[in-house]
Amino acid sequence: MNTARAVRHALVALACCAAPAVALAATATPRALAETMAMLRHAISVPTVKGNHQVPALAAYFADKLRQGGFAANDIQIIPVGETAALVARYRGTGHGKPIYLSGHMDVVAARRADWTRDPFTLVQENGYLYGRGTADMKTAAVVLVETLIRLKREGFKPSRDIVLLLSGDEETDMATTRELARRYHDAEFLLNADAGGGTLDPASGKPVVYQIQAAEKTYADFRITLTSPGGHSSEPTADNAIYRLAKVIDRVAGYAFPPMINDITRASLHATGAHTPGALGAAMTRFAADPDDTAAAATISADPAYVGQIRTTCVATMLDGGHALNALPQSASVNVNCRIFPGTSVASVRDTLTKVIDDPSASITVLPPPPVESPASPLRPDVIAAVSAAVHARFPGVEIAPGMSAGASDSMYFRNAGVPSYGVDAAFTKPDDTYAHGLNEKLPASEVGAGLEFWHRVLMQLAK
Repeated sequence: MNTARAVRHALVALACCAAPAVALAATATPRALAETMAMLRHAISVPTVKGNHQVPALAAYFADKLRQGGFAANDIQIIPVGETAALVARYRGTGHGKPIYLSGHMDVVAARRADWTRDPFTLVQENGYLYGRGTADMKTAAVVLVETLIRLKREGFKPSRDIVLLLSGDEETDMATTRELARRYHDAEFLLNADAGGGTLDPASGKPVVYQIQAAEKTYADFRITLTSPGGHSSEPTADNAIYRLAKVIDRVAGYAFPPMINDITRASLHATGAHTPGALGAAMTRFAADPDDTAAAATISADPAYVGQIRTTCVATMLDGGHALNALPQSASVNVNCRIFPGTSVASVRDTLTKVIDDPSASITVLPPPPVESPASPLRPDVIAAVSAAVHARFPGVEIAPGMSAGASDSMYFRNAGVPSYGVDAAFTKPDDTYAHGLNEKLPASEVGAGLEFWHRVLMQLAK
């Protein structure tokens, strides 16, 4: 992968030569679909938010379903980590080669019932969508993985190598279960992560635009910026007010944009996506892929929240804390700045940049735990690309397959860092900014449940045959 052109040519060649999809069950069986929906209703109802102590309950539920589906008890393990847990299930193969890991997570971002139109922890189907916290990120995909393994057992499939399901329990927060999983499981041929990659639909027509295989991701880092002042009685205000000074710091962070960047993976991704994206945005993608010094193109891309992370390091204020009493001058004030750092850019250099931008020597900047993980891009494996291409083309013939980089962080970064090539291959096709993952009224097109069952069945049948 020396150049973006080589990447694109390799993908085209691999997609054209992809092995035909295995012909067992052209569509998801009614039984598999019914079982999936029943599991999903239960999974959504379990509020696996940090601090709720509910992830172990969901892990136990999945473990019970796997045992009922034919998995031996000693092939299923729940690993407690603090108040959360990870789930491991091994589908034993005939021993020809290293295992394939399947990755996902069971936890979700917090959701308040008062803020949502519907109860976030009740699965609701309306207007062609499934609503509920975790429908998009990522209980649907986790349930589909569990059901696919049960379905393969039922069909008598004998994989050539072990398939190991690894579901973490705090991917959205501390990622302690992810670190524990990567510590225990790091000897695999490769990992397929259902929490990254996936297909893009045109916002207007709903037609498929491109499918991206996530082969790299940005580094996640949280910085706490803290300012202090002497404090005192609120009736005797002074010029030295930590909250006022922090407000100026936040304005400076908000007004700064890291310079545009590009690599072979993002160049190929922008080239493919731009060719199928109408209007100014698509044209800007194409121009930027050809010339990353095109400032006008970079500005157009950066104005779109779905794509700004593809061309820059981004840092944004996410949480505030300040003062200690209603009637006292603040003794301290702090802000959390969440950064998603472009591959090849060090965490230390981003901290140095923030120091210059805030321009306040009295400010303290600390990197919050867990320590940020800088993971390398994964090589584009012909077998993975062929299997994924065949599964995608069985649904949408001819749609372009391209490598992609996640602007967010996923469990894959720990496995990549441990030497396991990792690929984000979410089965879903969605419109940009349409699922509201992490936001209010999270949703997923209902069509993606059956499509996901068929996708994963085809991919695993091909890669583990």
